[in-house]
Amino acid sequence: MNKSDPPRSFGVFKPVGHTVLVFPDAHALEQAARKLAETGLSDGSETRYSAQEMQAQVASDLSNAGVLATVGQELNLVKVHGQLADRGCQFLVVPTDSDAVARRVADVARAGGAVAAQHYGTLLVEDLIDPADGKGQVFESPDRGLDAKLPTS
Repeated sequence: MNKSDPPRSFGVFKPVGHTVLVFPDAHALEQAARKLAETGLSDGSETRYSAQEMQAQVASDLSNAGVLATVGQELNLVKVHGQLADRGCQFLVVPTDSDAVARRVADVARAGGAVAAQHYGTLLVEDLIDPADGKGQVFESPDRGLDAKLPTS
């Protein structure tokens, strides 16, 4: 995946065939990346985003989002990523060629302190780490707000 030209759908970030992992800091991200490599779940082709890089991408996505981006949850996820980046979170985007691999990647990330993980499929984006309040993913729309529970500072 090329950070300077990330995959988009209707003007917003949508890395189909990847899982986006969110960590509270760079140290947790690097530890998880090492563990993913050790377990054979990553071949080194993952993409890292610092909080500042994600903030810039979110700003670009929000200004370029097409009207159809509001139909699914992609635009809400962009907003969540922006809020997490504002809190200093770091992002690791891992190629995952199946749901099973995405779940294994999320399990490693969860054990490493990930606060969120989303697997991007062609038609849907699946949350792989349940929110801290134990509630599962719900229907998203800009009118209903965001599901994500952000880590406290």
